[in-house]
Amino acid sequence: MSELLPRERKTFVLHMSYSFLEGIIAGLIILNEFVFVKSLLGSNYQLAVLFQFSVAVFLLLIFMNEWLKRIRNKRNVLRRAALLTRLPLILLLFFPRSSENLGGDSVYHYVFLGIFLVYFMGNTVIWPTINLFLKTSYRHDNFSRLFSYATTLNKIVMMITTFVYGWLLDIDNYIFVYIFPVAAVLGVLSVFLLSLIPYQAHKVEVKENGFWNSVSESALGMVRILRTNRSFLDFQIGFMLYGIGFMGSVTVIVLFFEAGLGLNYSSIAFYKNGYNVLAIIMLPFFGKLMGKIDPRRFAAISFLSMLLYILFLTLTEYYPAYTQFWDIRLYHLLIFYILFHGVFAATMALTWFIGSAYFCPPEEAGNYQSVHLVLTAFRSLFAPLMGIALYEAFGFTSTFVIAMSFLAMGISYMLWSARNVSLPKDLKTENE
Repeated sequence: MSELLPRERKTFVLHMSYSFLEGIIAGLIILNEFVFVKSLLGSNYQLAVLFQFSVAVFLLLIFMNEWLKRIRNKRNVLRRAALLTRLPLILLLFFPRSSENLGGDSVYHYVFLGIFLVYFMGNTVIWPTINLFLKTSYRHDNFSRLFSYATTLNKIVMMITTFVYGWLLDIDNYIFVYIFPVAAVLGVLSVFLLSLIPYQAHKVEVKENGFWNSVSESALGMVRILRTNRSFLDFQIGFMLYGIGFMGSVTVIVLFFEAGLGLNYSSIAFYKNGYNVLAIIMLPFFGKLMGKIDPRRFAAISFLSMLLYILFLTLTEYYPAYTQFWDIRLYHLLIFYILFHGVFAATMALTWFIGSAYFCPPEEAGNYQSVHLVLTAFRSLFAPLMGIALYEAFGFTSTFVIAMSFLAMGISYMLWSARNVSLPKDLKTENE
């Protein structure tokens, strides 16, 4: 790290500290959908809505993008977002700890959904600002490499947290009522650390517009980015196809683990940790690779790895041989699920968070990521519910085959675009 500039070194320390604390929180959130189904006894469609909330909130960026762009003191905005959206997790301390109070259409299902809706709303401020802070603090050549190191730490901590949390949930299905209030405090602290990253605000000319005029300008600005940058438009079209496959299957996979395979919390944590171990090992390699190849080709690798892990998940329903050790059930075909999910976790951690930054100059990174997040939110309005509807109508296999079909289309489109549509001239990678 001796070659880093002083501002890069300070940013990297703060970025790593943020990633460490967020890794703890991510290790808890990663089991959230299973907690909702197994401990809170939520319904299939409520489960889809829980996932939907984590993404649909980014539609707010249509309203907030212009506002975020004009705010000079982004540190204060981050800190307020942390307090308003992380502290409500403390309310889980007052949840009941018995199935008798949680069965049927319990009010606690809706309170749980509401708390996490507020939590996910904070990401509409935090995530675009991360890209802006990092892209203006790290030099282009170091961006993906340093981001991959922080993501590696995040995943190591997440893996350890997931293992311990899964084990505790098997001992007490309602331990989450004590865990999440602690996570609330850690969530506030992590964002406060993030806000200390050196950032030189650019002067933005503010027009005297009403609220709706500003919203209209923000939306038109997003459309303008897509209209004038064909390579980025193609990147988003490929992501749209992938996203329908991903979102249409993600909650159904939760149900497959729960109802199809009957896994306990420890087994679920084992599979999640298994692919995260591989992701940790592979992240530095993929971090370097991303800086050398067209981001659309890199995304195609990510999409293909997901297609393959869904394939082996599907085959497990028909070849359900497994080995039991400790309190964990290891299905033999799910070894390949772990392998390809590891590749997916490593590549998508980079593609989804910083892929858009490779299509624009550094000062536009926040705006481009906002476009990416809004389009992600758009497909979340229908894809998760579509997946549940397909599962209830046709079962696991048909739902997974449809998801794989969308992934195959996304792969094909990304590769076609990389061959036929050039990146903006001043942003091409060295080997192109």
